[in-house]
Amino acid sequence: MTTPDFPVSGVAPSPETGPLTGILIVDLTHVLAGPYASMTLADLGARVIKVERPGSGDDTRSFPPFKGQDSAYFATINHGKESIALDLKSPEACVVFNKLLSQADVVLENYRPGVMERLGFGWEELHKRFPKLIYGAVSGFGHSGPDSQRPAYDMVVQARGGVMSITGERNRDPVRVGASIGDIAAGMFLAQGVLAALLEVQKTGLGQKVDIAMLDSQLALLEHAIAITSVTGEAPRPSGARHPSITPFETFHAEDGLFVIAAGNDALFATLCTALELPLAQDPRFATNPARCENARLLKRLIEAVTIDRPADYWISRLTEAGIPTGPIQDVAQVLKDPQILARNMVVDVLDEDGAPAYVAAGNPIKMSGLQDPKTRAPAPRLDGNRQAILDWLEQVSGG
Repeated sequence: MTTPDFPVSGVAPSPETGPLTGILIVDLTHVLAGPYASMTLADLGARVIKVERPGSGDDTRSFPPFKGQDSAYFATINHGKESIALDLKSPEACVVFNKLLSQADVVLENYRPGVMERLGFGWEELHKRFPKLIYGAVSGFGHSGPDSQRPAYDMVVQARGGVMSITGERNRDPVRVGASIGDIAAGMFLAQGVLAALLEVQKTGLGQKVDIAMLDSQLALLEHAIAITSVTGEAPRPSGARHPSITPFETFHAEDGLFVIAAGNDALFATLCTALELPLAQDPRFATNPARCENARLLKRLIEAVTIDRPADYWISRLTEAGIPTGPIQDVAQVLKDPQILARNMVVDVLDEDGAPAYVAAGNPIKMSGLQDPKTRAPAPRLDGNRQAILDWLEQVSGG
């Protein structure tokens, strides 16, 4: 189903030439996993109407840091969307919501399983009424299984899903990954599922339910850990910055601090040895990757005996010239100034309602030849800020 062009007061449109131009997403999700998915789809051209709780709206509207009274967290995940506040327990609000669904291609929700059914908007009911509608759901544990009703946040699924068990330093307590990968991975998989369902509806005329669990998404990230466990019978433990299956592939000390070297095969290791003037490429302890993994701690000491005498920048320059994957360990402030990041338009400004830059956000990592990639993003919506424009549009397209 396509939607007509719709100028929204105060909000710049999504990319006009994006592959999802004409797709309407009705987004009931809040906090991160669902909004991250709808942000991704909006960056690809979809129109996203965010349905929020009256009064408070999305929880992240109250998350710091703030600029004035507005949350930067909310603004950077919800830029370019529209907002209407609806209490789905209210008959009047349900009339509006049903009109939205009649025009939508996709509805997204991240309530606990059963909530939408109790409101009368579960998958089975909506599929009968709107056969083409795609129903995307993201929750902690999915819509099936013994724990489907349990609540979850990012921390819970990182812990239960095994990610925390391999994150951190050897013989230290497990730690949470600094980015909210419990939510973000689930949001990515939700966006992928929606895109697949959009292709399927073109072939069959029928929408599908896309059921994404945050816990499932964590398991899907454990590529080497699952392989190691299934073959050896032993679960891997935290190994710090070192990759457990590739050596050398970790941090190394230079004169002024740490940097990384990732020599992922025998040829790169031989080149690394030449660059460091280390006669180790033919040494049976290091000649193959399995041997290097067995002797990883010794190899690290031998490499650092060389790298410790000069600054990290020297080694990064020398190894890069030799074709060795290497790089600095940057904090976020440094990343935001990285020339390669900037050249790829991965730092963008989110505008305020007056069209001035207000927040800095990550750009769209999906670069496509036919997709606009502006240096700015439209404002995040005020709570219920697009109500009248949306109601007027619904009046126009539904005939009252």
